[in-house]
Amino acid sequence: MLKHNLLASTAALIFLSGATAEELSKEHVEFFEKRIRPVLVEHCYECHSAQSEKLKGKLLLDTREAARHGGETGPAVVPGDPDASVLLQALRYENFEMPPKGKLPAQTIADFEKWIKDGAADPREGSGAPTIAPPAAIDFAAARRFWSLQPPLPHLPPAVSKATWPRQLIDSFVLHQLDAAGVQPVSEANRGMWLRRVTLDLTGLPPTIEEQQSFGADQSPDAAERLVDRLLASPHYGERFARMWLDLARYAEDQAHIVGKDESLLYPNAYLYRDWVIGSLNADLPYDRFVQLQLAADLLEGNDSPNLAALGFIGLGPKYYGRRSLQVMSDEWEDRVDIVGRGLLGLTIACARCHDHKFDPIGTEDYYALAGVFASTSMFNRPLSADVEKAGEAQAGNKDFENGKKASGEAKDPKQSMHIVCEGTPTDLNIFIRGSVDTKGPVVPRHFLRVLSQSDAQPFASGSGRRELAEAVTSPENPLTARVIVNRVWGLYFGRPLAGTASNFGAMGELPTHPELLDDLTLRFLEANWSLKWLTRQMVLSSTYRQDSANPKLVDPENRLLGHMPRRRLTVEQWRDSVLAASGRIQSTVGGPSIDPQKPEEGRRTIYSRASRLELNKLLAMFDYPDPNVHADRRVETITPLQKMFVLNSPFMVEQAGALAEQLVAEVPDTALAARYQRIDLAYRLLYGRPATDEEMKFGLAFLTDAQTDGKDGQDRLKQYAHVLLAANELFYVD
Repeated sequence: MLKHNLLASTAALIFLSGATAEELSKEHVEFFEKRIRPVLVEHCYECHSAQSEKLKGKLLLDTREAARHGGETGPAVVPGDPDASVLLQALRYENFEMPPKGKLPAQTIADFEKWIKDGAADPREGSGAPTIAPPAAIDFAAARRFWSLQPPLPHLPPAVSKATWPRQLIDSFVLHQLDAAGVQPVSEANRGMWLRRVTLDLTGLPPTIEEQQSFGADQSPDAAERLVDRLLASPHYGERFARMWLDLARYAEDQAHIVGKDESLLYPNAYLYRDWVIGSLNADLPYDRFVQLQLAADLLEGNDSPNLAALGFIGLGPKYYGRRSLQVMSDEWEDRVDIVGRGLLGLTIACARCHDHKFDPIGTEDYYALAGVFASTSMFNRPLSADVEKAGEAQAGNKDFENGKKASGEAKDPKQSMHIVCEGTPTDLNIFIRGSVDTKGPVVPRHFLRVLSQSDAQPFASGSGRRELAEAVTSPENPLTARVIVNRVWGLYFGRPLAGTASNFGAMGELPTHPELLDDLTLRFLEANWSLKWLTRQMVLSSTYRQDSANPKLVDPENRLLGHMPRRRLTVEQWRDSVLAASGRIQSTVGGPSIDPQKPEEGRRTIYSRASRLELNKLLAMFDYPDPNVHADRRVETITPLQKMFVLNSPFMVEQAGALAEQLVAEVPDTALAARYQRIDLAYRLLYGRPATDEEMKFGLAFLTDAQTDGKDGQDRLKQYAHVLLAANELFYVD
């Protein structure tokens, strides 16, 4: 207990020392600004701030120092020690009951517990609470001098030490920085390693035996270029790339909360949006059009557009019961603003819901200008057939369906519909002071972000403003949209984006390691008509991408200089699909309804797994699939005992091991010793894209030598051997 209190006191002392916002963890500060400060302002400041008419309990909660010092009952916040924090005790209704009007939601209390446990990052200085008085004006001219808000500039390829090393312009920028640091790039990966890498990166699947043999035999100078072109033309390219986009778009098919049997807020046909994304990527739809259609397909192409499913980008977001409530709807609008902000622009616009952004040139006025666009937009269940009068009995009598009414022409049963959006009543919102819907400030016309506007932001005058928003987001004059997606694609293929915080290009984000390279790629991406396939080709055919993954000198351990290719762990989609490909059970059908990836007999690709906000599939959750309740710009990687237990014991893996053993016997039916050699080598090529080493062959033969004692020509022993190979770490990684 003494040690526990000592640690807590030490943590408190550290935070009492006056750490500035810049010294605090960027992620923790962002969590405070979005999840903690708004709650304090709305529920606590009335009685516990410098502006309180009567201060309760001598407790101030409007500054960092005051919250740590506490009031009559002790420190309100003890960094690192939730149980010792009086504030959390009060929120839990333990020793006190705050706020007295009613206990806050469990998720809000959990947010406070996490915040305190993580150190209670708090950038607030001084002693006064936020006021209703207008904040100081933002100097937009100065703000636009920030690196990400400046237009990308052309750069000549820099001089390098090895003129023969660069294959693409990319390589000159990379090698120039390596030269400056006195670091040499490592040697080129062998052809088999590069083949497995590029095939998994572009299609999410390992190379087949035929592809390995074909590429191995092709010694022509343009063999790599022709291979990449073939992979980009594969329908599986869209399946692989779409996974990154669906993470960004927080794609899901239901809600985090379901009341009883009320399924009115579910999305039974959400897969239509997923199919649209895959098809658009396969067709290499220019990225600017790809974005525009997801914001305003109906306004750009009419209500009979074949691209209406694209509106699932907005329409499949989180929805909440009690949608007649302004508070509920304001929470939904925040999600829409956030997905446009972080997903498309790389800016945390939603942080300005309660106050001007603390770090970036985004005022509360800008937030409500964009929120007004979505307040002017209605969710819409578009019928899948022309007969809109057909309705299932499931929604009969449901008074809270959608906006509390059934719109004209809307399907009454979600199972008969495609869930998208349509135009609502054009609405300019009031600023909600401190984020409270009960305290309204001035009305804000809908408009684009002022810092990204060439002159004064012009009000959106056409309907909801979605079309004008789409055009502003994808304008070539906007310095962010193209730069953000180029950075994301780099991270997809190199393991780490050039600017490490892919969804935050603001002041709290990381600076790019290679700013000239990012500018050059962005400008050439625009010149290439926003082609994602062109961008991919530039990256995977570069000498930088072709490097070996070995780094024997351990120089630049974070690989920020790109002196070697990192060894990367496969996503759950790549890993499960690799297992299915090796076992011969994978199905190549593109598109269609969702599946349960845990079913042993299910052979469809993992991207088609049902994505649930309420209860994420256990297989997906176990292997770090992101929470579909929120935008995710990267996959968190964990290593847990449960993962290994799954690969060793699950019915799915047992089924695939049996199928792999059957395939090995079918391909090499002989029972002679030579057949065992061939089966072992075939297994390694199927699973790892390489031949077995002498040592691996020795161990495999020793295990299979007693095959005759097992009956069925050693099938049981071969199945066990196949299972061990499927469970090996090598299958989880790509060099």
